[in-house]
Amino acid sequence: MQLPELFEAFNGKRVLVVGDVMTDAYINGQVNRMSPEAPVPVVDLQTQEQRIGGAGNVALNLIALGAKALLASVIGQDAAGQELQQMLTSAGIQTDALIVSAERKTTIKTRVLSNGKQMLRIDTEDQHDLTATEANALKNSLSKCLEQGIDGIILEDYNKGILTKDLIEWVIAEANKRNIPTAVDPKKKNFLSYQHCTLFKPNLKELKEGLDLHFDYSKEPNALNIALEKLQQNLGNQLSFVTLSEHGVQLFDGQTHHKLAAHLRNISDVSGAGDTVIATACLCLISGASPLQIAALANLAGGLVCESPGVISINKQLLLEEALQNLS
Repeated sequence: MQLPELFEAFNGKRVLVVGDVMTDAYINGQVNRMSPEAPVPVVDLQTQEQRIGGAGNVALNLIALGAKALLASVIGQDAAGQELQQMLTSAGIQTDALIVSAERKTTIKTRVLSNGKQMLRIDTEDQHDLTATEANALKNSLSKCLEQGIDGIILEDYNKGILTKDLIEWVIAEANKRNIPTAVDPKKKNFLSYQHCTLFKPNLKELKEGLDLHFDYSKEPNALNIALEKLQQNLGNQLSFVTLSEHGVQLFDGQTHHKLAAHLRNISDVSGAGDTVIATACLCLISGASPLQIAALANLAGGLVCESPGVISINKQLLLEEALQNLS
């Protein structure tokens, strides 16, 4: 498929993102002195900011690429949850499948920065699995979304308890019954629970931990081929896609290993790059891209967002321009 045609195919695709949504909060200030109370710096507050994070950032990237994003998650019955819902709605993310629970806190990751450098992070969160009541409510809302028609599903795990083993298996089974492709961004817990998903995207550390493998990629690059083949044997998935940081990416489609080097970049911040990669890979997958195109475009997109500070969404036009320049 030609690149302009592929990018046009992204438009209007309905993608359901299931996973841990959160608020990324930033406290920016200046440090000019140490505290007389303890050997710690005093931050003179200058600005405060809140952004959509976690699975919500995946949804933002989908919208930036022209798709329609639906978010399924569980947030707390608290002020932070209300603020997060408002941010999601303002961003154009559909929240019909968002469950509010009195049993959970809304996850907030608060970063304290001075002169552009992070000094401290404060996490407000619950990490326990969903209760049976929460899980059933989420399944009911997901069923309604599926009935309305979905082109693809992304399961985005930040290890906060939304993606339980039972929910993972249920979502993939429902998707497979309807021939809806599923793309997975996993964590170590429940790593091998995503049986028969379509595309599975761990990073190298997650892959080695999930399969209990120990190798040095820089010294044993062929060990990665063996690992991806083992992964596919265990999961029964179609595409295994691993991100390798400065080494690029590798995708295994069951027959061929597609290895792609990272593009030369002025790296500013790697935060959120994985969200961009899974969103781009999923849209490529459901739009008819080849395995090589999926790997190449997702690799390019992940690198692009690393050139800007903070967590940002991909710029579709810039991605297309770079793709035409580098991948044609």
